[in-house]
Amino acid sequence: MMGKILVVDDEKSIAEIIEYNLKREGYEVTLAHDGQEALDIFKDKNFDLIILDIMMPKLDGFSVLKEVRKSSGVPVIMLTAKQEEVDKILGLELGADDYVVKPFSMRELIARIKAILRRNGLESEGVKSNILEVGDLKIDMDKYEIKKKNKEINLTLREYELLKYLIERMGQVVSREELLDKVWDYEYYGDIRTVDVTIRRLREKIEDKGKDYKYILTKRGVGYYFGG
Repeated sequence: MMGKILVVDDEKSIAEIIEYNLKREGYEVTLAHDGQEALDIFKDKNFDLIILDIMMPKLDGFSVLKEVRKSSGVPVIMLTAKQEEVDKILGLELGADDYVVKPFSMRELIARIKAILRRNGLESEGVKSNILEVGDLKIDMDKYEIKKKNKEINLTLREYELLKYLIERMGQVVSREELLDKVWDYEYYGDIRTVDVTIRRLREKIEDKGKDYKYILTKRGVGYYFGG
């Protein structure tokens, strides 16, 4: 199996179409049709990725995402309604790695799934530990682990990839457009607010509260860079 995926959507026809196509690609797929069922399944089984609809009975997708993020950085792709831009931003704020707008093509969804899992899988194959210490941060670039003052920080895959990309170019200003292209790892049709939201979420986790930013800095009108 290429990976274990939890698909959460109350529209059974959509969920089953996704399941059928993902199984054809070699993935192991589990379905849930409401938010509470999704959390119950998630607690009992490990997944490599979650596809999560927003509008669902019992618990909506945002509530599910909040609960998942309390204990896991598993990649999450949100399914959003076509006109609900606010849903996209809120999902990113809560820790989603990506979003796909309904109606969507299976080809697009599968491409995004493969991009996320490919990056996760390839990066985990390192044999030697590649550890970087900057200030009070300790980052294991191969194991996807980051600690601040020896306390582990829970990052999503997207947050980690963004941080890693900036660290590898320490001191170099990177535009939002480049980050969309390189970190999101496919032809991305989002807007630059996706980067801003993820940067803000990342800063909340690694920067000292109430102080000026030390690690992820902004070059006004240009982009972001890692200062260290």
